[in-house]
Amino acid sequence: MAIRVMLVDDQMLLRTGFRMVLQAQPDMEVVAEAGDGAEALDVLRRSEVDVVLMDVRMPKLDGVEATRRICGGAEHAAGTGNPKVLILTTFDLDEYAFAALKAGASGFMLKDVPPAELLAAIRAVHSGDAVVAPSTTRRLLDRFAPLLPHTGEPVSAELGRLTEREREVLLLVAQGLSNGEIARRLVLSEATVKTHVGRILTKLELRDRVQAVVLAYETGLVRAGGGAVG
Repeated sequence: MAIRVMLVDDQMLLRTGFRMVLQAQPDMEVVAEAGDGAEALDVLRRSEVDVVLMDVRMPKLDGVEATRRICGGAEHAAGTGNPKVLILTTFDLDEYAFAALKAGASGFMLKDVPPAELLAAIRAVHSGDAVVAPSTTRRLLDRFAPLLPHTGEPVSAELGRLTEREREVLLLVAQGLSNGEIARRLVLSEATVKTHVGRILTKLELRDRVQAVVLAYETGLVRAGGGAVG
């Protein structure tokens, strides 16, 4: 079955360009479009969508609030699951895009991304992966972590669910390392690291590694700048 994509952007020319690229793929279909967040929510109530390509700066309702409502579970057609949201923005390290990641988006990309990378991102998000590169995640959080609420404790009760090894892996994920880099750092196989990451997400009830990184900052496990606390 083709991946059903919705385009949400207030610039019609951009939507047209994205539609042409996506419609040329045998495994993708653009099933809906909207010019702002409010219209997107209305269309979603009547459409079956798998992945939403969401702009952040739009009139009426911005992409951050629209993402929060979509990922909250109420804004989709009856009988369908929550669509995944992939944020597209003009500016790297956009604070609105970071806010959308916190709101539940599964990825963050620039609008000038090469078509092949955009298509790969859509497929990855649809399969349940996050598509924010570790280096981009780290730069985002290094800049905006001071804006996050902190619990005031270096290690929260949530992190107490993890084994010592799992906390070690989470710390390295939060510092922007890929699975391969973590494997080399800890002298483990990449498959073992992937297993640890999966257990971390399950124990902490997180959707993907993007949420894991945000949690590491929110709980104080990592401070702005990427360093460990304590």
